Amino acid sequence: MPREAEPSLNERQFVLQALRENLRLDGRPFDKYRPVELIFGEQYGVVEVSFGKTKILAKTSAELTVPYVDRPLDGIFTIATELSPMTAPSFEVNRPTETEVLLSRLLEKTVRRSGALDTESLCLVAGQKCWSVRVDVHVLSHDGDLTDAACLAVVAALRHFRKPDTSIEGGLLTVYTPAEREPVPLSWLHSPFCVTWSFYGDQGEMALLDATLSEEHVRVGSCTISMNRHGEICQIAKLGGTPVDAVALLQCTNVALVKVKDFSAFLDRKLAEDAKRRDKGGLMAELSAENDR
Repeated sequence: MPREAEPSLNERQFVLQALRENLRLDGRPFDKYRPVELIFGEQYGVVEVSFGKTKILAKTSAELTVPYVDRPLDGIFTIATELSPMTAPSFEVNRPTETEVLLSRLLEKTVRRSGALDTESLCLVAGQKCWSVRVDVHVLSHDGDLTDAACLAVVAALRHFRKPDTSIEGGLLTVYTPAEREPVPLSWLHSPFCVTWSFYGDQGEMALLDATLSEEHVRVGSCTISMNRHGEICQIAKLGGTPVDAVALLQCTNVALVKVKDFSAFLDRKLAEDAKRRDKGGLMAELSAENDR
């Protein structure tokens, strides 16, 4: 399996020495994200998120299927991640690396297991028909902090997505085309986001937010905190590395809550802007067209 190119000893020492002097290579404070960009596609449920040079594309789709036997009243919700060789030479098709497995598990715990999407609303006929909602996550460019960028992309894609409207009369299920009825959004309960800290130093005393790829190579540990804007923690993943002091972890959690609130407000604003852009005619144009008819 191809290995990822690691920084040289001089590069490692340069990054670590800069951190000891409270400096980052891009000039950011330790607790600040890179510039975040979010662009919605022309199709509902398609979104591209950028954290600096890290770019993620998420696409949501839905199809009719049969619910699981052990959960006849729930729809199906899955998240699929893909890190192609175009992103980095260490990634191979159909051979998941540790990075891809961890990314998939964190998204699963943060979004699906936290009950962010109301899967009961996806069930149309108990035990017979339901919607299967799938989010495909494609990493276009990897420059560190894949988890936070991918989580924002998944949540944005799900909230932006519209599924076909349906009705049931006399036991007959009817699925309407967008021309017949306006597609409807998914039933969304809360918006969880990931905030990843990287730790440096002999005892992990220095904590960095949104580490770049070069900074990730020299860190001694990391911790991903997933929560919503109400302060409800979905999961905390401290995967190996140097132990972190409990007080420091609490301080990281407090800062993470502030960042999650910023993400939530940022996404709400972007969704409102996109809705306004799509409503080109607006309500007044619709009323005037109705009067003309």
